[in-house]
Amino acid sequence: MEQQKPYIPNNKVRIVTAAALFDGHDAAINIMRRIIQSTGVEVIHLGHDRSVEEVVNTAIQEDANAIAITSYQGGHNEYFKYMYDLLQEKGAGQIKIFGGGGGVILPSEIAELQAYGITRIYAPDDGRELGLQGMINDLVQQSDYAIGDKLTDEINHLEGKNPKAIARIISSAENFPDVAAKTLEAIHKKNENNTIPVLGITGTGGAGKSSLVDELVRRFLSDFPEKTIGLISVDPSKRKTGGALLGDRIRMNAINSPRVYMRSLATRQSNLALSKYVADAIQVIKAAKYDIIILETSGIGQSDTEIMDHSDVSLYVMTPEFGAATQLEKIDMLDFADLVAINKFDKRGALDAIRDVKKQYQRNHNLWDVNPDEMPVFGTIASQFNDPGMNTLYKAIMDKVHEKTNSDLKSTIQITREMSEKIFVIPPHRTRYLSEISESNRKYDVTAVSQEQVAQKLYGIFKTIETVAKKTPEINKAGIDDTSVLPSAVEEHNENRIFLNLLLNQFDKVKMDLDPYNWEIILTWNEKVNKYKNPVYTFKVRDREIKMATHTESLSHSQIPKIALPKYQAWGDILRWCLQENVPGEFPFTAGLYPFKREGEDPSRMFAGEGGPERTNKRFHYVSAGLPAKRLSTAFDSVTLYGNDPHVRPDIYGKIGNAGVSICCLDDAKKLYSGFDLVHAMTSVSMTINGPAPMLLGFFMNAAIDQQCEFYIKKNGLEKEVEAKINTIYAAKGVERPHYQGDLPAGNDGLGLMLLGVTGDQVLPLEVYNEIKAKTLSQVRGTVQADILKEDQAQNTCIFSTEFALRLMGDVQEYFIAKNVRNFYSVSISGYHIAEAGANPITQLAFTLSNGFTYVEYYLSRGMNINDFGPNLSFFFSNGVDPEYAVIGRVARKIWAKAMKNKYGANERAQMLKYHIQTSGRSLHAQEIDFNDIRTTLQALYAIYDNCNSLHTNAYDEAITTPTEESVRRAMAIQLIINKELGLAKNENPIQGAFIIEELTDLVEAAVLQEFDRITERGGVLGAMETMYQRSKIQEESLYYETLKHTGEFPIIGVNTFLSSKGSPTVIPAEVIRATEEEKKYQITMLDHLHKANQDKVNEQLKTIQEAAIKNENLFEHLMEATKVCSLGQITAALFEVGGQYRRNM
Repeated sequence: MEQQKPYIPNNKVRIVTAAALFDGHDAAINIMRRIIQSTGVEVIHLGHDRSVEEVVNTAIQEDANAIAITSYQGGHNEYFKYMYDLLQEKGAGQIKIFGGGGGVILPSEIAELQAYGITRIYAPDDGRELGLQGMINDLVQQSDYAIGDKLTDEINHLEGKNPKAIARIISSAENFPDVAAKTLEAIHKKNENNTIPVLGITGTGGAGKSSLVDELVRRFLSDFPEKTIGLISVDPSKRKTGGALLGDRIRMNAINSPRVYMRSLATRQSNLALSKYVADAIQVIKAAKYDIIILETSGIGQSDTEIMDHSDVSLYVMTPEFGAATQLEKIDMLDFADLVAINKFDKRGALDAIRDVKKQYQRNHNLWDVNPDEMPVFGTIASQFNDPGMNTLYKAIMDKVHEKTNSDLKSTIQITREMSEKIFVIPPHRTRYLSEISESNRKYDVTAVSQEQVAQKLYGIFKTIETVAKKTPEINKAGIDDTSVLPSAVEEHNENRIFLNLLLNQFDKVKMDLDPYNWEIILTWNEKVNKYKNPVYTFKVRDREIKMATHTESLSHSQIPKIALPKYQAWGDILRWCLQENVPGEFPFTAGLYPFKREGEDPSRMFAGEGGPERTNKRFHYVSAGLPAKRLSTAFDSVTLYGNDPHVRPDIYGKIGNAGVSICCLDDAKKLYSGFDLVHAMTSVSMTINGPAPMLLGFFMNAAIDQQCEFYIKKNGLEKEVEAKINTIYAAKGVERPHYQGDLPAGNDGLGLMLLGVTGDQVLPLEVYNEIKAKTLSQVRGTVQADILKEDQAQNTCIFSTEFALRLMGDVQEYFIAKNVRNFYSVSISGYHIAEAGANPITQLAFTLSNGFTYVEYYLSRGMNINDFGPNLSFFFSNGVDPEYAVIGRVARKIWAKAMKNKYGANERAQMLKYHIQTSGRSLHAQEIDFNDIRTTLQALYAIYDNCNSLHTNAYDEAITTPTEESVRRAMAIQLIINKELGLAKNENPIQGAFIIEELTDLVEAAVLQEFDRITERGGVLGAMETMYQRSKIQEESLYYETLKHTGEFPIIGVNTFLSSKGSPTVIPAEVIRATEEEKKYQITMLDHLHKANQDKVNEQLKTIQEAAIKNENLFEHLMEATKVCSLGQITAALFEVGGQYRRNM
């Protein structure tokens, strides 16, 4: 295939790119914006989870030609239409809208959207036909029109701060200086006596200027509630293509305010840090009477001081990594800057750096009589929420602005004398943890090999003794029993006696090198083999004795062993197998965690999530009907995933209940799981939620507690009394009580609905309630995903700053330990989303395990005991069709067990890695969707043969729609057929002993440990995340796969080879599942009632959680109370104020 040539635009084209949601789309839009840039376009990239309003305001302020959005399965119709409407309403109808979203945007919807006014929605078949560059060429060509080639009366709208007018004059000055000349002359005249201060910020590339500016803006807006601020941010143009990445907005959260105007400019010329149109842009914003202007340059070298020509007060931003102190003598800005910030103050050598910079500043300014500590040099960590160093810097800047320009911007912010101090998640002396694990695991392997050789030698001597003595020696704890081989004293002198004595001595000598534990293994081997030959095997799980049949009978009456053991004779072989493989249920757990699978509980999970809680509850009862174990997996809509409440705003409204269930309060959770006893030993609920996980966990736990209160009420005949209490409560509130919409489905006995609208503590005596609560917490079973690290690396439903999100996770785990929550996983450390975003199996496994060990280190640093929290960790992998997926589970179990036992000294329960597998979503293709079931079957086979703890098989139509009842039944059938019908699956270690499996296991294990070392070189998982190591690697691997798929080098049946006579086009679903209008409206009405009913309590609860956050108390304890009365969005908003919002990056 020949490379497509990029289109060369005739005008300077500016395009805003963003993702309406998250997931692979964050990676996809990133790849798209790179190609758009290299096609010569200036790209303003906003990243994921952007509201229509943010995107539209950006496009208007930036005077963009077009907007390119990825959006999918969740209100894409409303999203695009609302964007079109908003552009029209704001008088910016010329801005074109482009979009894409895979197979889930149906051809009929594409036609409807394009008829509505969206310029083009690209479908997967467009990509196949045009290729990536071809699609981008089409997009850029349609966006290639002149902007600013004529001006009308824009100048009259400047003082009204009309962003369209400001933007258009700046564009005209940039693109058509002759057209703008007269307007600019008038503006200069207007501004003759203008004293609006300009703060110039410059510094080296990558010093964190954008984050620092964002933090300054945030503080300014809260310090001056009436004032406005104008930002101009400059980024370099690429000399080769003319394109530019205007990447400052993505880092900023505070600018989304009506009091802020921001414009990004590309330098449009080589080797300068500013654009030559900066002066014009400043004049335009001054004429619009903003109270302060911040000008941020692109990254500069040592000799750049251009910013001084444009600013009243200047700030130079650097990092501690400037090299030797002599380098400071070369930095021109240290002569001119009013203030210096040493950002990223958590980096090595920061204290030395601040001392050296202060001295250099003192020398440059001849301030010999002033104490060096008083120099205006500040250590800051802008990426950390509410950093004391940033507070000090902000105050110093505002004081300087006031002093130099005599403006009325006198800051009233109170600052403390604290310095910037990094809140370390992993203590600095522990950053080598991953390499320590790989070293410890490799050491185990080396020891295992040397022990194997010793055992093999012993077996050789043993066999020699047997040959010489002509009888089988007996072995015991001490070694060989001499009396079993030496001739008795009565027998005549035997020349073999001397030889045998020599052999026995040699045996004892060699045995000195064998670990007594390993001798024990050899000694008890035959006993172990016989245990599995006996018809019944007895073992203990948590002090319960369990008896299991060891064989099943086939139709041909053969006895099929559940566990097959090797037929090795030599001790070295036996020992190697026991140390590296072993039977299921024994260290290192390579073949599985328990000696046998539970009878009557297959690993299958029932996955559902659509519409309101009632609809998903019906689906749960449908898919679990007749199955003894109820293992419910919950998918949430994107409104819930981002911690928002349902709302009438179209871009939220469209997403309610689409591609997941809408859950925004405790009553929703009660309805969702009604009819399932949440503390029953055969019920287990998993919730796929990350950013707002603690809040949903609060809803879930309270729903479980209130179910048990209901049992208590019924058992004690208190129904009438309770009903009367509830009626009194609601009479006082004056709003309608929530109820389950529609009839209860078959199988739902109404459990959990008696206390809708209230909680147990309102209707039962407190001591009774507390007793029920304590018992419930100790019994409830399930998982909440809550894995923040992989969100930041791949999927991206982060809502809080990473530090705060990790703190919340730690609080949940601490609460679990305090309340004895033993059967619920506080986190599901997930590789699924890493694989979905494009990582290969080795990267998925390495990143997931390294994230897992990061939680271990973090929890240890918080003083928790490994044996207390170890069993609350679980894992979640994706299973593709690559060869490495055949061993992903066994390698994970093996690495985890070795590290937990040898490195951390954990007990057996904490050494067991429990994992859930979901078949790969990346191998669900939108063409020939029937073939997806074949792939899913093979992937399920991999998982079941590898003894996974639970398995979710994807529905074949998930590539194009929310799964239908029919497709979910087929997906469940895949697992049931393997478990119930496939004869070989009656054996529980079918892949053990295969040469290729052992080879793959060693290969993948070594590759993972190598990746651990690479991550250590980058400062551990969190250090690697700062430089985007994980994200870049995932995107690189994603692109590699997509390229091979596109060129056909990697054959995919029904996608790029073996196409049907019609060319295997993208399939249009027969049934499309979307939330109904009634469901969306009911969620909003119900939420309004909740807000009205609990008005009095909500603020008090929110204040309590905010105070707990500031005082460093356990937040989850307070969230358990807040989730009784508050909605999800209320809690999220309150926590943003004390924990900080997630800062997106490229």
